[in-house]
Amino acid sequence: MPDAIIMDGVTKTFGEKVAVREMNMAVPEGALYGFIGPNGAGKTTTIRMIMSILFPDAGRLSVLGKASAVESKDRIGYLPEERGVYKKMKVGAFLKLMGKLKGAAGPELEKKVKDWLERVDLGDCYKKRCDELSKGMQQKVQFIAAVLHEPELLIFDEPFSGLDPVNMRLLRDLFLEQHRAGRTVIFSTHVMHQAEQLCDHLVMINKGDKVLDASLDEIRDQYDPRTILFSPVDPAGAESVASLPGVEAVEPSEGGFEVSLRNGTEPAALMQQILQQTPVIKIELRRPTLEDVFIDIVTRDAAHEADEASLRAALRAGAAEGAPA
Repeated sequence: MPDAIIMDGVTKTFGEKVAVREMNMAVPEGALYGFIGPNGAGKTTTIRMIMSILFPDAGRLSVLGKASAVESKDRIGYLPEERGVYKKMKVGAFLKLMGKLKGAAGPELEKKVKDWLERVDLGDCYKKRCDELSKGMQQKVQFIAAVLHEPELLIFDEPFSGLDPVNMRLLRDLFLEQHRAGRTVIFSTHVMHQAEQLCDHLVMINKGDKVLDASLDEIRDQYDPRTILFSPVDPAGAESVASLPGVEAVEPSEGGFEVSLRNGTEPAALMQQILQQTPVIKIELRRPTLEDVFIDIVTRDAAHEADEASLRAALRAGAAEGAPA
């Protein structure tokens, strides 16, 4: 399968700051990729170079078989991080203009616009001015503008930022629909669980460096579960579990206790020992989250000098910033 995007040694600097460093990446046609990492990691700069909004200082880029997105612009749909519509235009007129600019002109365009507005619960907004809509509603209008011309490649930069849970789910379902239609979909987020729910393949970026490029299945295979969650009938039973071979630590957690495993410990065998040691209400194996994986990679890399507490705080602060007011 050919690649929709190729990046070969791509670097971008702003003064002395290296925003993206020697990025190598290939995104196959029809893939669903997530760019993840904390705010300021280099995700948006990477996307802007793919879109030819910024140009690399070094390296080679290919988009849909062309040397730049400029040559493939009508085959790309883009939802930028900075939201923006023509505020004084009516919603229907704005979307028809966006469609025409992307080559979607024709007698069916108006019907297509109205159908899409119905699908995102904005059917009564066709004749409203864009500045009469809330930010979340404007965001859905921009999503329609990105997909209206049925592009081959869709790129969404922090698409869920500021949306309430209902509209977040709606947009997520529409992304997956676009992917099932055979389109290449890329989106960036600093909210790890969103990527975990949506993506086939993840590219983790931190301080301008790509620190991981793998499928979700590969990541799960590489990072074995290292934590058991259990709720004993008698909380005092947790003390006896702490003395079992292979147990690194037992800490209280919501609804029970969290057992950290030592390297080389077989989780299934330890779960059996816990069941023999004390009666439990429930016991389960917890897979590492993408946040756990990201932190493990970055804290192991001496070049990035980061501690776990500060990284988790940065990721969660970013997630809070993106939540709807």
